[in-house]
This record gives sequence, C-alpha cells and structure tokens, in this order.
Amino acid sequence: MADFIKFLGTAGARFVVLKQLRASGGVWLSLAGKNVLLDPGPGALLRCLGSRPKLDPAKLDAVILSHKHLDHSSDVNVIIEAMTEGGFRRRGVLFAPRDALNPGEDPVVLAYLRDYLEEIVPLEEGKSYALGELRFSTPVKHIHPVETYGLLFELPSGLRLGIITDTRFFPELAGAYPADVLVLNVVRLAPDEREIDHLNVEDARKLIAEIEPKLAVLTHFGMTMLRAKPWEVAARLEEELGIRTIAASDGLKLELDPDRLGV
Repeated sequence: MADFIKFLGTAGARFVVLKQLRASGGVWLSLAGKNVLLDPGPGALLRCLGSRPKLDPAKLDAVILSHKHLDHSSDVNVIIEAMTEGGFRRRGVLFAPRDALNPGEDPVVLAYLRDYLEEIVPLEEGKSYALGELRFSTPVKHIHPVETYGLLFELPSGLRLGIITDTRFFPELAGAYPADVLVLNVVRLAPDEREIDHLNVEDARKLIAEIEPKLAVLTHFGMTMLRAKPWEVAARLEEELGIRTIAASDGLKLELDPDRLGV
C-alpha cells in the first residue's frame, strides 16, 4: 500500500476546537506498512470511523502524542481501547512525552489501559525510534508550555516527512527538520504582544524558505487563520517562495509518492 497521511482534523487553538469550526481528530499516518495515529484530539474515534473508506482503529500499530494538551490527546484512551479491541488483544505501541505519562504531572493516559499495550515508549529530545521498517526521530524539544516534540520520519522510499507540531519559533527549528514534505502547525496569522507559543504565518514563511521542502502543508488553524482563509494564505506563500504550499482541510488524504513529489 502506498504511503499516505490523512488529516482527521485541522483545528488548532481552543475556540476552533471547542466550537468544532474545524475537526480535531489528529492525523492518520500510513507509512512503511504501519498505521499510526498522531495526536488523537476530540472526535478522533468518530473521525476514523466516519472516514471514507473507514479507518479502523483496530488496525493501528501505534499512537503518538506530540504533547498532552487536550486538543492533541483527549481521545487517546478510547483510541487505545479501540486499537486493542477493548483490551482483549494486547498490541500496539504508545509514544508520548514523559509528562503525559508520569503520576503527579497530569498524566493523560489512564493507568488501567496501559497494560493493554505491547509497549509504552517515552519521547525524548534527539532520540530515534523504530516501528518495523518505519523510522522516526524527535530531533528537538519544542518551546511550548508542556513537553512537546515534532517528528521527522525517514521512509524506506527515501522520502523524509517532517511534522512541526505546536511550538514558538526558534532558530534551531529549521535545521532539525530537513524534510521533503513539511507539515506545520500554524495557529496564528500574525504575531502579537502576548508571545503565544505557536507558529504564525511569518514563522512558517521563514521555515519553508530555509528548509526548502518539495511540499509544505499548513494545518492546525486558529481563528485568525480561519478568518484569513488558509488556502489563500498558502497560495500567497507559494507565490512568494516558489515552493509548493497547500493548506490542509478536514479529511485531506495526501499520498506520499516520491516520484510525484520529485524526491
């Protein structure tokens, strides 16, 4: 089966999530023969089962939490239950930051469900991980109120998929994600005086320009991005930078074909 990613939601920031102006189910990754659900936020289970064709959580091999905030983790327990068929099949791996797991730090994964899993792997800065032939790393710790990591996947096809999750911009980000396909969580249209720990469009422009992916994908939109029409923002970035740039939409399936992407 060809590698693909499917956006089960493109909501970012609390009001877009709470009003469900965009869905918030996370991202389904089908890579190197493995199925992984990244950041199962509110509605993840329903978005899987409502996909066409349906994405069956019982066929997941792993769940990854980039961090424990509600819009990224609220459905993690029900997804674990579904992945393990109610605990009757001990299977699957959970990758998550330590503060999403450790007692006393508001852990988001229920203790009784942890025994349903084959393995729980804490994410750490600069570490690499394997899931069969699928290889990925968490190259740098992000600047965010809780422990947060982005992901860099190295696929057997030679393609590199980078996912820059929630973070404040910092200069080392670009060097950490040398990706052919770059997914960026761009919550805000412009910076403001509050110095919120999320990327804005100018941050995204800098990262895309420096990394020079074959394809950049904007997602995880807050209210200011929705009002600005993300597809128009992406089109302006593409025209300015000369790098193909799109805005993800709920349900978008993106096939990772190296030949089509020119990798």
